[in-house]
Amino acid sequence: MTSNPMSARSLSKGLATILATALLLTGVTIATAAGDLPETTPEGLKLVKNEKHRVVYLADDADFSVYTKVYIVDAAVAFAKNWQRDYNRNERDLSRKVSDKDVERIKNELSTEFKEVFTQAMIDNGLEVVTEVGSDVVVLRPAIVNLQVNAPDIQSATRSHTYTADAGQMTLYLELYDGVSGALQAKVLDAKSARRTAPGMTYATKSSNIREADRLLKSWADEIASHFHIAKAADAEDNATSDDASDSEG
Repeated sequence: MTSNPMSARSLSKGLATILATALLLTGVTIATAAGDLPETTPEGLKLVKNEKHRVVYLADDADFSVYTKVYIVDAAVAFAKNWQRDYNRNERDLSRKVSDKDVERIKNELSTEFKEVFTQAMIDNGLEVVTEVGSDVVVLRPAIVNLQVNAPDIQSATRSHTYTADAGQMTLYLELYDGVSGALQAKVLDAKSARRTAPGMTYATKSSNIREADRLLKSWADEIASHFHIAKAADAEDNATSDDASDSEG
């Protein structure tokens, strides 16, 4: 029996690589002006969109109309560089400082939230979410990078309220693979910020942070799912046109 190149084990082992790639691409995107990104990736994907907060690379033969199922890899999560240090520098209450344990907890919670939100959004958009790769399956391998939480939920010894103008920001880095061949079909990098409070500041809680995170995650998930619908609709229209042409010739 031939082993599947997109086994769950190989996908999990690749998380460190995708995170490193995401951080590198994020840094390149922030540091360069529009048009300075490479036109082609080492895998042969071509740059099709290069906007201020969004970059998309696509394979020449990518055809998303063939996919009816989605396999979602657990999201890797990385905070913005020096976020913990900078946050703690501005926090006078020792019990309100962010510990390494807090950082890991927030990363794990966001990764779990990502899987739940993306799974539900894909189902709501008519796509089947599966736990094994195979035919008709597109693999989503995500990372959340440059994460900044303006008012993290910290279990402190003192009772205090945190007010902020917005919950923060994060960037999605997503790779899409064919579930059988393992061929990379697309890379997406998209930065989003939480909604700003107008006017003034608002009381931030763990619940309010989760609501804003869910809003950003769902907007990404719905947009990605919509591309599969658009591809299927275009393919159906092409087939209908082809059938009409054949009937006319007949």
